[in-house]
Amino acid sequence: MSEAMLPVFDKTVQITNLWLKGVMDRMGESDRHHAYVALRATLQALRDRLPVNEAVHLGAQLPMLVRGFYYEGWHPAGTPVKEREKDAFVAHVREAFRANPQIDAERAVRAVFGLLAERVTTGEIKDIKHVLPPEIRGLWPA
Repeated sequence: MSEAMLPVFDKTVQITNLWLKGVMDRMGESDRHHAYVALRATLQALRDRLPVNEAVHLGAQLPMLVRGFYYEGWHPAGTPVKEREKDAFVAHVREAFRANPQIDAERAVRAVFGLLAERVTTGEIKDIKHVLPPEIRGLWPA
């Protein structure tokens, strides 16, 4: 099957798997689906709290497959959302894990933010942190 795929698709699947492994390692999790849910929910919650131009700049640095679920369901006219508290942010991620309530949503957010801090340019991370309120900014690694 892989022979029939375009190399660009093989490459994005490979990179996405590395991103998922990075989230799994940071969460102390062995389930790749949990890592996917954490990555997707955290990225979408972050996207919705960024000004449109910042959300697009971040999206441009994501692997193609990750970029797809980052933008899934996005309504730029409604962003950034007014809700700016840490607990509300984490609650959005927790909702994505409603079938697995044992998952620590804050740990999932911190895992994704840690991965982003490693994989996205320092300048973009600085810009993102600058527009986030202190409570949410505190979820990023030091």
